[in-house]
Amino acid sequence: MFDLGWTELLVIGIVALIVVGPKDLPVLFRNIGRFVGKAKGMAREFSRAMNDAADESGMRDVQKTFKSAANPMSSAMDGVKDAARDLSSFSDPNTPEKKPVRDAEKDAARKKIEAASARKAAERKQREAEEAMKKANELEERLGGDEESKS
Repeated sequence: MFDLGWTELLVIGIVALIVVGPKDLPVLFRNIGRFVGKAKGMAREFSRAMNDAADESGMRDVQKTFKSAANPMSSAMDGVKDAARDLSSFSDPNTPEKKPVRDAEKDAARKKIEAASARKAAERKQREAEEAMKKANELEERLGGDEESKS
């Protein structure tokens, strides 16, 4: 902004120290910081207001038109991409949209896989529950046997 280097800032700091004094220097720097913060905030607000005004007036569209005129290859490629996108999303308005048979087959296969996965998960949980029950019974038997041997 002002293109100040470290040496210039050092000279300004020494002069400020001599002129203002070490006692009031932190207050001065705090006030300068507040002023710079307010100035940056006002600049951001002004820039945002200008961008909003440009959007409302259609300047963005004019800018886009000028850029496309300056770069015809890019605008031609954009036209080709738009045409390809339109062709890929083409549908006859007279025929209702139907899912192809292939999608129905995929859905059936997906449901079959989900059912098999759910069955396997349930079997695994049941097996784990049975193993946990066996282990609990064994531990109870050991505790019961240990108590009988102690008495």
